[in-house]
Amino acid sequence: MPTSEPGAAQPSPDRATPDKLLHTRTGTEVSPEDMVLATGRDLTPRNLEWARRKLAEEGPSAIEKLLP
Repeated sequence: MPTSEPGAAQPSPDRATPDKLLHTRTGTEVSPEDMVLATGRDLTPRNLEWARRKLAEEGPSAIEKLLP
């Protein structure tokens, strides 16, 4: 006998995010705007400057540290 309530939504295996969509690198360059948006911050001059410095120091892989 199932332990869940009747009519309760169950996760569907066909709704899983495909692995190819889980990776952040798409073969394109990472922009300062990408970095800022990955942090959930607003696109302000201060945040864009932070992102430029971060990319200069760590390269495009810096965005991997921000995203799960």
